[in-house]
Amino acid sequence: QVQLVESGGGLVQPGGSLRLSCAASGSGFSIGAMGWYRQAPGKQRELVARINLDGSSNQSDSVKGRFTISRNYAKNTATLQMNSLKPEDTAVYYCNAEVVELSGGSWNIYWGQGTQVTVFS
Repeated sequence: QVQLVESGGGLVQPGGSLRLSCAASGSGFSIGAMGWYRQAPGKQRELVARINLDGSSNQSDSVKGRFTISRNYAKNTATLQMNSLKPEDTAVYYCNAEVVELSGGSWNIYWGQGTQVTVFS
């Protein structure tokens, strides 16, 4: 069983920075793409940034130039560096990963439990 554990959320003023981390734990699996999503109150969950197995990445237009996703393939971790935060970035941020069991089977999507990011004036 694979678990994704996020950390690094919190309170920050506009213009500030936060770093979110996601660690995949367990054994006998391989990870494909990893990503960060967010969900604000009353809104649908949306993609923030995603990094593929080959290192290519993409971000939503709303965070381009401010957020950067990176990955440590050896440690099965993904990090979201968030700079120049705005009040509209306030949301619960979820880590997401494509996972396949090495014993065989299809790819499945796993989610973390979420971490709150609040940007307040």
